[in-house]
Amino acid sequence: MHSSFSLLSLASLALASPSLVSVSSEVGDVIRRALPDSPSGGYAPAEVKCPSTRPTVRSAKNVSQQESDWLRTRRGNTVQPMIDFLRGANIAGFDAQTYINNHRQNLTELPNVGIALSGGGYRALMNGAGFVAAADSRVAGSTDQHGIGGLLQSTTYLAGLSGGGWLVGSIYANNFSTVPQLRDGSAGSDLWQFSRSILKGPKENGISILNTASYWDDVHDAVDAKRDAGYEASITDYWGRTLSYQLINAKDGGPSYTFSSISRSPGFNDANQPLPILVADGRLPNEKVVALNSTVYEFNPWEMGSFDPSVFGFVPLQYLGSNFSAGSIPDNERCMSGFDQYGYVMGTSSSLFNQIALRNISSEKVPSFVTNAIEGLIERIGQANDDIAVYSPNPFYRYNTKTNPSAEEKTLTLVDGGEDLQNMPLHPLIQPERGLDVIFAVDSSADTDNNFPNATAPASPVVPDAETFINKGPEPAPDLLRVRPQKLHHGRPGQRAPAAAHRVRALMAYTAWGNVSTFTMSYSDADRNAIIQNGFNVATMGNGTTGDMSTKWRTCIGCAVLQRSMLKTNTTMPAACQECFQSHCWDGTTDSRPIAGGYQPNAVIGIQETSAGVSSRAGDFNKVLGLVSAVVASGLVLVI
Repeated sequence: MHSSFSLLSLASLALASPSLVSVSSEVGDVIRRALPDSPSGGYAPAEVKCPSTRPTVRSAKNVSQQESDWLRTRRGNTVQPMIDFLRGANIAGFDAQTYINNHRQNLTELPNVGIALSGGGYRALMNGAGFVAAADSRVAGSTDQHGIGGLLQSTTYLAGLSGGGWLVGSIYANNFSTVPQLRDGSAGSDLWQFSRSILKGPKENGISILNTASYWDDVHDAVDAKRDAGYEASITDYWGRTLSYQLINAKDGGPSYTFSSISRSPGFNDANQPLPILVADGRLPNEKVVALNSTVYEFNPWEMGSFDPSVFGFVPLQYLGSNFSAGSIPDNERCMSGFDQYGYVMGTSSSLFNQIALRNISSEKVPSFVTNAIEGLIERIGQANDDIAVYSPNPFYRYNTKTNPSAEEKTLTLVDGGEDLQNMPLHPLIQPERGLDVIFAVDSSADTDNNFPNATAPASPVVPDAETFINKGPEPAPDLLRVRPQKLHHGRPGQRAPAAAHRVRALMAYTAWGNVSTFTMSYSDADRNAIIQNGFNVATMGNGTTGDMSTKWRTCIGCAVLQRSMLKTNTTMPAACQECFQSHCWDGTTDSRPIAGGYQPNAVIGIQETSAGVSSRAGDFNKVLGLVSAVVASGLVLVI
């Protein structure tokens, strides 16, 4: 029991879902990646020539001009993939090509799709990776009869938080590579090699470092270079640097790579990929608890900022590290660039893991010069601030002073995007300015002692409580909440309603126990592959092998994508879609009886447990800290 197994042994389970062992003919090069454009040539920011129009903080009343221009192209680029995806859904009585072509002159009438990937460390990365692989038409088997391949190509936005942010970040840092490419890496690379803890460092040589001492020496030198450039360092600098070795396929984890360079990368710049967004929370120094109404910040390829009324502003990401004051860089101040180092942005969204790293650092033979430096940081900032990422100078200093809680702070402190109890990065996707119609929210949270999500933090008042979803929701089938047409138009005057949210519980057990503990810092290749494969099987309901509902899974996914569009175009939903909604919609009644013994889903197909699954039974760090999922516990949910 709890034995490890490889993807090849999945054949013994007689699965209809294909193993993720290859990609189709459209193969990207995992060696190419985001741009090493830090002006220092390394981790530290450095001065650049200011543009003729000096950078300013803009109001959040709309998306940026860059995003608006990009969006027009991206929406057009999703038309053909959406036709292909909906044709594959085989919705009886519905001609996907005719419908899309009839409305392609007004792209706002066509489905605008987003995907959100929850936090949850390596668990979230691996489970989320399975869903992304299933949604990616480039991955072998994803476009089979019951697959959902093409959903990714039809998507406009891809958001991640904490561990889900590692997945999003790694995809874009490596040329929008497929999940199998990232999983398999390349010769001499430590990419997605989770079998060795990042506290020990890579085990490969070549473009990586061979031993723990030299690894930490390079990490320490990089952080010192940032200090020498005049910037305050935090534990997140060390965390982000180490994280990069596993997630960015570049020498030393790409210290000169920046998140803003995505905006200038081929593929994204041509709007042939969704727009990536990472999420973090604001927290004032010395605050020990992040409030539910804390300011939510996002990082996208052009900007960093918040739609929340507290800040309601965005700063050009490329010029973070410059001394903004009252919304602009004064004429006597320099323009700086390179502060948005790729690993630091990913580390900011997952700064909770600073504490996990601190718990394990003494057992991993980390050199004393590193532990001494970190202990010195903790002594200076206090134990309550060991999970912060420091953004100094504060880009929103004296900006929006009436409502901005950090307006008079020279330093902006950000923390893990899940610390406000919203472990799903829905916030940037439900903004009316972005006009999304549907969001697939992939949950890999750990809300129970067994590290499964249980819907304890629904993001909409029309979502029932967790107990209702578990007691009334058929398993492993999805639940769909019927869209209420009268709620289609609301929000600020003249703006569309926020998007519907399809919530996919990625942690159901189809072929492996993916409910591994956030404490676990390393995974064998076999366990990694099995958990990714399980996520793929969840996303396809075992490729149609788990009963009548699963054979209609792709049809119902297609119907869910179309529902908002058909409401806008006054088109009658096909009978096949009505059947999906009648079968899977929540009926509006509740059953809030306590779940005896906690929530533990049943195995769906056939389980050979991963060796990493053993530790998951003892509870989870997310549970200890009270981080609560924002996703429902019973499959797929449509919420308006």
